[in-house]
Amino acid sequence: MLFELGLALAALHFAVPLGYYAAAKRWLRRSWDIREDVRYTPRVTVIIPTYNEAENIVRRLENLLAQDYPRDRLEVIVADGASTDGTPEIAERWAREHPDVKVAVLREERRDGKAKSLNRALRLASGEVVVIADADALWAPDALRRAVAKLADPSVGAVSCVKKPMEARGIEDGYRGYYNALRVAESKAWSTPIFHGELAAFRRDALEAVGGFPTDIGADDSHTATLIALKGLRAVVADDVLCAEAVPRRGYHAWRVRRAQHLVQHFARILPAVPKAPRRFKPILAIETYLHLANPWLFLAAIALLAASALAGSLAAAGVLALGAALLAYKPYRTWAVAQAYLATAAVRNLWTKEEVWRKQDKSNGHAADGAMIQISATSDKPALKGAEP
Repeated sequence: MLFELGLALAALHFAVPLGYYAAAKRWLRRSWDIREDVRYTPRVTVIIPTYNEAENIVRRLENLLAQDYPRDRLEVIVADGASTDGTPEIAERWAREHPDVKVAVLREERRDGKAKSLNRALRLASGEVVVIADADALWAPDALRRAVAKLADPSVGAVSCVKKPMEARGIEDGYRGYYNALRVAESKAWSTPIFHGELAAFRRDALEAVGGFPTDIGADDSHTATLIALKGLRAVVADDVLCAEAVPRRGYHAWRVRRAQHLVQHFARILPAVPKAPRRFKPILAIETYLHLANPWLFLAAIALLAASALAGSLAAAGVLALGAALLAYKPYRTWAVAQAYLATAAVRNLWTKEEVWRKQDKSNGHAADGAMIQISATSDKPALKGAEP
């Protein structure tokens, strides 16, 4: 009985995402059905929340300066959460040296969460489009222009990027390819419920209509975009809006667990809204909610039941477990299994901490960042996206 139940749970665990994978592959072949306009150049406010980003802030600002977007239509707000390493002073000095770009530094007396910083900066923003940008990420030179061009379509309320790690690091490099492909596939189908803080552009009126950024969960980018989609506007991750993402040198697993915690919070909060979601968004939101909240536990329950059956003498159960262990040598399977472990760990950690304010982590160095941007800049207009999340 234990063996049969464990096998059934394992089959269900893999059947849903594999079925979704098949649907996503079809969605990837669709056209975007978005009326872009590269001549659309509204005033844009880029908000960069910072905490101890002295090593990154100049490179981040130089990267914004290099964007293919009219400088007189661009303003930047550095929202500093009480840095102790001189980040705001460095940003202010850079601003004085570049008077052709409007840069303001918002100094906060204490560090009390990214979303609160974003909302304070939003009150000072003058842009019709508001873009949030991580201080340790970099954009391809045309990323901002391409994102804003999609917001020219009145059906689009939010646009985010596809991203690659600045350094290829095993599981992260493999995971990111599947992850990006699925985000783009969902966006082509209609909208995706997962956005990226490296570059997330919002139509100002749509952002204000949902009350700005949520301050009591960590996934301020994804949750805000999903709320906008629930109001009937598309929230898309575009395959031609490219970013390079910094990856921690140390503490990689804690970093992944924290990000998983924020997504678990996001989907737990959005769960009651799934039945009322727009028709084309409802199946995407329902399946992603299931995949983040329920499916990891089926995986763990299947392993536990099969292990109990093997200990009771079932050779079949022992064989299935041995096969699963052997499959860890296959990178896509290993990537998937590790992701399930992160989500389960995240759900448990959320019982006592939401990680709304987290410890600063040491991430990729400047040479790696420069190399990543060279690769991104050389990417074609419509880069190839391999597969989808299994």
